[in-house]
Amino acid sequence: MVIVKNKMKQPTTVSEHIIALYGHIKGLKAAINNIRTNDLKHMHGDIDKLHAKIDRLLWWIIGGLGATILTIVSVLT
Repeated sequence: MVIVKNKMKQPTTVSEHIIALYGHIKGLKAAINNIRTNDLKHMHGDIDKLHAKIDRLLWWIIGGLGATILTIVSVLT
């Protein structure tokens, strides 16, 4: 097991802590922006593709059901 120590200088004063927190917040904002711009666009495209496939499947089921009902009605009359 290899233990890697943090080589960054640890903040010692309050102002250094605040600056470090601002850096973390800026990094989080960048990560959230990256998720919004990249991942959500891909998810939206995938959902649209899935929606089209489900619609097609639904129409096949409705068509099959209609054909089955029409066949049953024509046999019974």
